[in-house]
Amino acid sequence: MSDELGKQGIDRRRLLALGAVLGTTAATGAVASHDGMLGGPSETLTNSLPWRDGLTDAPEAASAGGWRFLNSGEIAFLTAAVDRLIPPDPTGPSASEAGVVTFLDRQLAGPYGNGAHFYLEGPWGKGSESQGYQSRFTPAQFYRHAIAAIETAVGHAEGGKTFKDLPADRQDAYLKKMESGDLKLDGSITSKSFFTMFLQNVLEGYFSDPIYGGNKGGSAWAMIGFPGAHYDYSEWVTAYNKPVPVQPVGLRGRLDWSRS
Repeated sequence: MSDELGKQGIDRRRLLALGAVLGTTAATGAVASHDGMLGGPSETLTNSLPWRDGLTDAPEAASAGGWRFLNSGEIAFLTAAVDRLIPPDPTGPSASEAGVVTFLDRQLAGPYGNGAHFYLEGPWGKGSESQGYQSRFTPAQFYRHAIAAIETAVGHAEGGKTFKDLPADRQDAYLKKMESGDLKLDGSITSKSFFTMFLQNVLEGYFSDPIYGGNKGGSAWAMIGFPGAHYDYSEWVTAYNKPVPVQPVGLRGRLDWSRS
């Protein structure tokens, strides 16, 4: 979204693929209902391995139908915003078409949204970027407060309109102001801190395993040539700079698979 990137003319899909490689999927890692071995009591191990069979958690699939956390106004804002970050083009779907808003809803309704693995105690002074998340709010609360504050700022400046009602160029302008931190919000959340978290979560949803609700049908993986969760890549290990000639497959298989 930055002007510098626009001036350099970097291909958007290439940039997204780079983000998928460099970004970490913190949100998708927190979907499980339990913590597996993380939730067990501390113990001293002697002459044994530091794990137990069967104690890790399988990912909990994002259930279909209905919204778990987001309200109608938040859904409208997020649908418009994610589709400006990743609009549709001939190479792949938009973010909303790929299910990113569903991904965000399920994440915010679960342990990630509840801040299950976040330190949320004070003090809450302004930290440096290297210090990570610095807020008293859980991620779910953070989204809720930030979106409300953004819509208030937009409404004041745009004659009562909401973000989704603005033309694409005005939506882009507001996203750039969030990215830079120039959009001033009421309350303790800055627009830059929200945009940083939001962009990361959008990339996670777009390129996540489809089990989490985003990357519908493996469409984003197909776009960048990523074959997914195959059990064996040994025959392609030395096939440098060549596409892997298989269809993407997720943790739950492919849509065209059936159980006998």
